[in-house]
Amino acid sequence: MELKFFCPRWGCEQISWNVFCQQVKDEGYDGVEYGIPNNVAISELDEAWDNFEKHNLIAIPQHYGTYDADFAKHFDNYSGWLDMVKPYKALKIDSQTGKDYFTFEQNKKLVERAAKHTADCGVEVLHETHRNKFTFAAHITFDYLTRLPNLRITLDASHWVNVAESFLEDQPDAMALAIERTEHIHARLGYPEGPQVPDPAAPEWQEALQHHLNWWDKVINRKRLDANALVTITPEFGPYPYMVHLPYSQKPISDQWANNVYMMNLLKSRYLGF
Repeated sequence: MELKFFCPRWGCEQISWNVFCQQVKDEGYDGVEYGIPNNVAISELDEAWDNFEKHNLIAIPQHYGTYDADFAKHFDNYSGWLDMVKPYKALKIDSQTGKDYFTFEQNKKLVERAAKHTADCGVEVLHETHRNKFTFAAHITFDYLTRLPNLRITLDASHWVNVAESFLEDQPDAMALAIERTEHIHARLGYPEGPQVPDPAAPEWQEALQHHLNWWDKVINRKRLDANALVTITPEFGPYPYMVHLPYSQKPISDQWANNVYMMNLLKSRYLGF
């Protein structure tokens, strides 16, 4: 089993690509997960991929920005995003797909469009478990996974913990199937009242950490059965408003970059022994 870690571009958009990629490399990440807006300039994509190549970093493009309530427009804009990123070398794609209020058949059409992208260019599209998207809750995603046997996901259980207002102890079947279909992990800690704990190293958040580690351990143990398996993990603690700010001063209560590096190093130690 091979394990690779990706640094989110999210929260570092004001840093030049060259400086950012050097920092990513210096911290020991293997690549970058890049949340790409639907209206991004092609010159921005070119600059990003030039720096990925320069710094020997792998890319995971992330889709998040198709919000249209009208399904026909939503489908066309989602398709346009997939077509836009097709020329750029990627290990896989993380996709926040569809809407929580679209019908099963509508969201299925988006999943099928993503599968066509994979068939056309060989880059697998993984559908992130995320609030507001079709995968917004464990029990809803369980239904999709049951009915769509080829569906594969990015497991970001922090959202499900928040939506269910629990650590999902009462949904073991949904979690078991999600773990079986996971091909990418977003390593952020959620808690019953929010999708991101303030500091993953703080002792008061160890209960949340242990619940998430238990789920991630099961993904890793499944992957260990295949000597050729590649596991990808993005520590994904985010900036404001995920990172709560102190009143009046607007200072973040902890360091986003440090939180992600802490999580990466914790998981490297746990799964790779260093």
